[in-house]
Formats: sequence, C-alpha cells, structure tokens
Amino acid sequence: MTHAIATPERPKALTAYRPFWAKRFGPAPFLPMSRKEMEQLGWDSCDVIIVTGDAYVDHPSFGMAVIGRTLEAQGFRVGIIAQPDWSSAEAFRQLGKPNLFFGVAAGNMDSMINHYTADRKIRSDDAYTPGGVAGKRPDRATLVYTQRCREAFKDVPVIIGGIEASLRRIAHYDHWQEKVRRSILVDAKADMLLYGNAERAIIEVAHRLARRQPIDSTTDVRGTAFLRKPDEPALAGWFEIDSTEVDQPGKVDALLNPYLTLEEQAGAQGSTCARNDDAPQAATLPEGTQPIRLIRQPLPAAQARATPRAQTGRSGAGRLV
Repeated sequence: MTHAIATPERPKALTAYRPFWAKRFGPAPFLPMSRKEMEQLGWDSCDVIIVTGDAYVDHPSFGMAVIGRTLEAQGFRVGIIAQPDWSSAEAFRQLGKPNLFFGVAAGNMDSMINHYTADRKIRSDDAYTPGGVAGKRPDRATLVYTQRCREAFKDVPVIIGGIEASLRRIAHYDHWQEKVRRSILVDAKADMLLYGNAERAIIEVAHRLARRQPIDSTTDVRGTAFLRKPDEPALAGWFEIDSTEVDQPGKVDALLNPYLTLEEQAGAQGSTCARNDDAPQAATLPEGTQPIRLIRQPLPAAQARATPRAQTGRSGAGRLV
C-alpha cells in the first residue's frame, strides 16, 4: 500500500461550495427512477446515477437516499437505479448516460451476509426488499453492478462505496471462500472507492468532476482509495508502508469469565477472598454508645424568610387569568 505525504487541511464546509448550475431545478419530490420521472422534473439527463442493491426508500436510514439528497443539495441531478436486473446491461441504461459518474453500492448490508447465514445457508428473506422477497441482488453485488455499468457506458467513471466496499477496500479474509481476497477495487476495476461516512468526499469529488478534472488526478481527497501502478511518474515522492509494520501487537489482557464467582476469580489470579485473621478488626464501641442523630428544628415565624413561591402568591404575580 502506498501513501502520499500531505499536510492535513481543514475540512471545507458543505455549504461553502458554489452550487452546481442544475440547482435551479429545485429539489425533486423523489429522486427519479425512470425516464418518465426525469421528464416530469424537466431533466434531459442525470449528473449522477446511484446503483444500489436496496429498494429505494427516501429515508435517511437508506444510504442511497442520504447520498442522493446530499448531492442534490449541491445542485446535482441524481437518479436512482434500485435492485436492477443484473443479467444484462440494459437495466443500467434506463436513465441514460450520467454526466459525471456512476455511484455503486451493494446496499445497507454486505450482499453475502444478506444472502447467507454464518453457516452458509441461504436466507429466505431480504429486509431491504419490498415484501421481504429474497434474491433481488446478486452475490458480491458491488462487483456485478460495477461491471454492468462499465458495459453500459465504458467512458463514465464508476465510484464504489457502502459497507461492502468499505470493509473490503484492502486485502481481507472471506468467510464464504475461506481465503484472503484482494482489494475489491482490483476485482471491480472501479475508478475510486469511498469508505466510511463519505458525504464530504463524494461532494468534493463530484464538484471536481463537474469542473472537468480527471478522476485519475483526484488523489488528495480524504476517505478515498484508488489504484496506481508502481512505475507511474505521478508516484514520485510517495513511499510504501509494509502492512506488518503498521500495527505491532501489544499486551493482551485476559478476558474475564462472567460465570466465575469472586472466589474463583481470585484463585485464578493467585489470591484469595478469605479474611485474614491477622488483619486489624474494627474497634469495638463502648456499651451504651448511641449514634449521632440530626434533628431539624423549624425557625420561629419572625425569623423565617418567605420562599419565592410564597412571595409570588402574596403579590399576585404570575397568576393565570
């Protein structure tokens, strides 16, 4: 893995960007999912098309809705292709060619976890599909959707994100194949990967693409990952970090067993809970000793001060009419 040396800059406020010219269209009641809905909004094309493995629900609990509305607030026209038929590229052409890029996400869940249990048994339902119907997205949906977007429009940048891409952005152990797979960027052949909460990153990248900056030259946005060849001249000044030196193992504390009694826990640590007979005991009080008692005695009426509530009652202030 290679990294560039750069001085951290203060994040730019999301409201500091100059809105894209299409902001004049205003917000859409729902992000369009067909050409007919685009025509009703007066759009001739989409600036960004988001492909997702979830059904489109315009609610902040769905990632594509959050990202879509965030980009719309910047003035971009965003379309949604939800749970497309991945058997061909035709479904990925239904909104036309995006002006800036395709955004691809498997959905709110990793597609393999969505399909299979930990015992590798097929699940019978899908919580992010209408009616809970299973099988509306492919295995490794990020890879499949990215390949179909490339097939539909070869010259359009593809940016992947979501939980599936975020957790697989580097080499990782795959439970279903029982092997270490390489970065999903290599298999998907996407132009860029955005990981984590990528609202700031996607806005920055979208505005740069709108200014006709090539996506290959966008290498300084935090929260992004991309591929580079070792012999590229642009890598001058970069250095490679050995992954075995990034994190050194330290002291590992033993986990406490919640089912052990106090005596068993003390025995495991080489100590005991038994009382030491040689330890000094508490002093014995003389016979007839009484505890100290605090007795409240009210002040005489002449010395007592009226409370704010009593003063309010006498003056009539605050009375409801």
